[in-house]
Parts: sequence; C-alpha cells; structure tokens
Amino acid sequence: MVIWIAALAFIVDVHSLIMAAGASVGFAPRGSRVNASYACTPCRDELSTYSWLYLGFMTMLPLMMHCFFIDMDAKDRKFSRKQLILTASAFVEVALAAILATLFMEPMWELRLYACEVRKLTDWYTLFYNPNPNYEATYHCTQEAVYPLQTIVLVYYFLCLLNMFLIRPLISSLFDVRGKAPIYSALYFLPLLTLIHGTCCGLIYYSFPYLSIAMSMVATAIHYAMKLDQTQKALLLSSVWEMKNVVIISVHWLLLAFGIASLNYHYTLLCLVPFPFAVLHSDCAIHRSRRVSRD
Repeated sequence: MVIWIAALAFIVDVHSLIMAAGASVGFAPRGSRVNASYACTPCRDELSTYSWLYLGFMTMLPLMMHCFFIDMDAKDRKFSRKQLILTASAFVEVALAAILATLFMEPMWELRLYACEVRKLTDWYTLFYNPNPNYEATYHCTQEAVYPLQTIVLVYYFLCLLNMFLIRPLISSLFDVRGKAPIYSALYFLPLLTLIHGTCCGLIYYSFPYLSIAMSMVATAIHYAMKLDQTQKALLLSSVWEMKNVVIISVHWLLLAFGIASLNYHYTLLCLVPFPFAVLHSDCAIHRSRRVSRD
C-alpha cells in the first residue's frame, strides 16, 4: 500500500512538472537555438564553406534572371549599349542588396555572419515540429534553427526588389535607356524565388551543387539550340569570335565550375568544365551527318 501511494505521489509530481514546463514554454529569441539541455543559446558559430557557397548560389539566382530577361528584351546578336547599362545596373542592385543583407544580420554592421550549424534537413522546417507537452495543447513557438540561412535570403530578395525600384529608374533616366520589360519580369520572378525559398530552402541547401551543374548544361544546350545555323563550324566560330557568345558560354562554364567545386570531391574534376561544350558540338555534327545521309 505504501508503495502504491509513493508511486501515485511520484506520478502526480511528474505530471505537475510537465504542466509547469508546458506553461513556461516560449519561443527562443531570434539568433538563438535550443541546445541539448533545452536551453536557448545564441548562435555564435562561423558559417561553413558549404553554407557560404549556398548563399552564393542564392545570390546568383536573381542576377542570372535579370540578365536573362534583359537579354530577351534586347534581341540583339551583339551587346548593345542598352543591354550593357541595364546589366551593370542589375549587378549593382544585386551586389548592394547582398552587402546590406549581410550587414543587417548578427553581428550587425559587419561583413561576417554568426550562424547555427545545420545538422539535418528537418532543421529547415521547424514549423512542423512545434512542442506538444503532455500531448494536450500545441505551442506554436518554433524559431529559425538554421539562423541566418533562411531570413538572410528573404531580406536579400526584398532588398533586390527595393534597389531595383530605386536604382533602375535613376540609371535609365541618367543614360537615357528604356527597359520596362525586365522590370515587369522581375516583379514576377522575385516573388516566385521567395516562394520557392520559403517552401524548398532545405532541399535547395542539400542539392544546389547539382542544380548548378544541371542549370549550366541546360542553359548551354538552349543557347546553342537557338542558333539558326546549326553546323558545327558555325557554332564553333560563333563561340570563339562573337563576344556575346564568349561571355555567355564563359558564364555557363563558371556556373558549372561552381557546382563542381561545391561538391567538395576533388578540384581536378574542374577539368570537366568544357565537357558539355564538346558533347554539344559532337552531337550537332552527328545529327548533321545523319541528315545529309538521308538526303
């Protein structure tokens, strides 16, 4: 009987402790994370190289989209004055947004970042892991566990939009160029990038090297597919002697090299960067020979 009374008292004490703990549940302050002892500790780790590369990838996306739509609006085989000015304006907007977003994070007004270590995929989706003490009420008190990898990208996209509204009209009026279509396009792709980041940020974090490689190869294929003269000689000469094609292909190669370097395997794999270029030219030659043989 005494044992049962002691056991019952222990259960009551445990229940009261759980309820007290549940009553005191709250969200961790911004820039902190719960440790193994369930205490909020400030994020003071240095960003890993992989995390910096991830932020670099997210930084490149708006710039590449800006350049793509500016080029689509120009519709010239060579770089025009308008295209160069608008591209330079987009680069300034994106670079300024990246610097300001870094300065706004902890430590404030310094070009470095405090961070919490990324441990697993679920760290990116703490919204689905709200505490439920005693299996009764759910406390919606989750916080960013991968600080600042989520918020800094959102701040960066907002600053890109703000800088475009402030800088692009000024540049356009100063140099007497008009480019409404790229601005309208940005009003669509920036919110779309924000939505993708908000829902798929964790997946992008673990797959951005492969995304970089795929984007480079697909962009190179599309670039050559849009050429009117599909002969191997014409494609090769345009890739060497036309400045616009040289710049576009170089950007594609840099994106491919970025993806390979982010995989952190071995830097000798960078020798494979020109490989898609050679494959595309050989495919063009094969298809041309087949057409000739059929004719």
